Amino acid sequence: MIIEKKYYSIREVSEMLNIKEHVIRHWDSKDPKTNKLRFEDLSIRTKGGTRFFNKSHIKKISKLNNLLRENGKRNYSLNLASKIISQEKNLRKPLFLN
Repeated sequence: MIIEKKYYSIREVSEMLNIKEHVIRHWDSKDPKTNKLRFEDLSIRTKGGTRFFNKSHIKKISKLNNLLRENGKRNYSLNLASKIISQEKNLRKPLFLN
């Protein structure tokens, strides 16, 4: 049973989504070649580097996992999955007309 909380640890998220902790850490780490995060806004970190996840972070991780591992196969690269999710996010933004 999962208790409703504001923030969850990586272990709790791993158990919720059935994704190994090291996979979540990889997605939330910097690429050594570009020194940029592999995927933006997947967690909140303390000054000590401990990751915490809220509901929106968990939704992103779940969506990323579904994109990458549909039907038990690896479908997209992490970069492509990131672009797909950011395009969907941009489509949902309201348009304001002047």
